[in-house]
Amino acid sequence: MSKKTGRVTLLDVANHAGVSRATASLAVRNSKSISKKTKERVQASIEELGYVYDRVAAGLRLKKATTVGLIMTDIGNPFTAELLSGVYRSLDKEGYTVLLGSTFDEGEKQNKLLSTMMEYRVGGIILIPAAEGDETATLAQLKQFQVPVVTTVKKPTSMYFDYVGIDYEAGAQLAVNHLIEEGHRHIAFLGGSENATAWQDRISGYKKALMQAEVDVLPSLVIPSTATREGGAKSCEDLVALQDFSDCTAIFCFNDIVAFGVMAKLNQLGIKPGKDLAIIGFDNTPESGTFNPSLSSVTSHASEIGEQAGFLLHSRMQGIETAPKSVIYQPELIVRDSSTLQNKNP
Repeated sequence: MSKKTGRVTLLDVANHAGVSRATASLAVRNSKSISKKTKERVQASIEELGYVYDRVAAGLRLKKATTVGLIMTDIGNPFTAELLSGVYRSLDKEGYTVLLGSTFDEGEKQNKLLSTMMEYRVGGIILIPAAEGDETATLAQLKQFQVPVVTTVKKPTSMYFDYVGIDYEAGAQLAVNHLIEEGHRHIAFLGGSENATAWQDRISGYKKALMQAEVDVLPSLVIPSTATREGGAKSCEDLVALQDFSDCTAIFCFNDIVAFGVMAKLNQLGIKPGKDLAIIGFDNTPESGTFNPSLSSVTSHASEIGEQAGFLLHSRMQGIETAPKSVIYQPELIVRDSSTLQNKNP
């Protein structure tokens, strides 16, 4: 039999398989009350007719949402990929379908994606807020949707929704304290957007570590950029061009991706990372352990954050109502070759 022209319905499948619509529905949902033989017959009809299960419609009938929206900033970032994996692990076992969108940290794209998610009638949203977005407008938009929301990575100033993240300030302090203990006094901070709360928390930790060690904070050594390899390379160029660079012996980078760009640029300039300059990243992505030199980095528990965000969203979608929760993971510093210079000259 050829496939039906137009959308194939469950009734078409039932008629083709020689069962009732109710039986076909139970077979599609893998009900234990339906025999294996009947399920196989229904499945054969599904494949022959080209039937596609309408989860949104099924969710509306059952008054149970089965689709959630996940809006991230840059899915090309290894940290984001790990977080995404954690979200999927958490939600997949609960039977949810995840719709993924990327804002590339642009507020306008974020607003469009949020509207699109609601057009698909998602039952909840996990959001990494865009650094360049208007938080007040985004909050108002999310409130209008009236679905559970969990924010992650970039903490909003208003705790209206649940949040899962890491103590970025403590992580920055760990990194800079390590460099100070290694004998460094002129430490640059490169990369990241000044508008992002994650950057603001890191700069706070950076300054606290220096001030507690009675080391001067030099504004010229703080150079924001996009949180990319290209941004890292550009901020490194800007640093090397400074008069103060002659005294600089260490660099704390906003994240590992920025650090990779910084180290590549230093090599191009004939400056050896891990020998001439100490480098520390943030996120402890898989590549940090295999890079040359291996990159010291602050672990940010991306996978665990993703799993917890998924768990919280599922709880809210099940009707569990409590005050908004803030789950904060504590960072760890992983010391590798890039930050332990054998011949320091601070």
